Amino acid sequence: MSRTRVHNLNISLDGYAAGEHVTLDHPIGGAERLFGGFDGRFIHGIGEVDAPVTLDRALTTLWGQGIGAEIMGRRKFGPQVGEWPDDGWQGWWGEETPFRTPVFVLTHHPRPPIDLADGTSFRFVDGSPHDVLALAREAAGGGDVRIGGGPSTVRQFLEADLVDFMHLVVVPITLGRGVSLWDGVSGVEDRFTVESIASPSGLTHQLWNRKAQV
Repeated sequence: MSRTRVHNLNISLDGYAAGEHVTLDHPIGGAERLFGGFDGRFIHGIGEVDAPVTLDRALTTLWGQGIGAEIMGRRKFGPQVGEWPDDGWQGWWGEETPFRTPVFVLTHHPRPPIDLADGTSFRFVDGSPHDVLALAREAAGGGDVRIGGGPSTVRQFLEADLVDFMHLVVVPITLGRGVSLWDGVSGVEDRFTVESIASPSGLTHQLWNRKAQV
């Protein structure tokens, strides 16, 4: 059965996974330390072909395996708010995206779909987590559905009890402010088994697998 998965969600010790104010110049909205290296070392991403094979990289590359569609929040797609401007924006990635699957962008404002030559399609949808997940599962063709973030979107699906797996990367910093993953989801850990793996880099990987329902 198709699973709903969250991958590579970097989160601070105090629970923040994004900044508050996303702009064109600051796509992470003030939470850049979650990705830019907490002690001077770069946190390796999924697209670095020449990066060394490490525990961090091995877990990070699970991101694309078996994924047939993605659901993301509007702030992950771009910095715009309100009605969509006629500015030709096609997402932060331009013509070359990492997805190459159908992507469903959550928004209250309609917009025509975008189809890219690399196989990525963006569909802009307004609906409940259950409704949007049903659309994504149909488009995934039997593959898993990735909840791509940001944290507000992941939190919606946690609140709706629709997440089967989460890979959280705990970065040893405190941000003090931003968008929290955990607001309003007290006790969510009771629905999962949680394994923690400490990396020599200082990162801690948490693997949350949903418990079998009885």
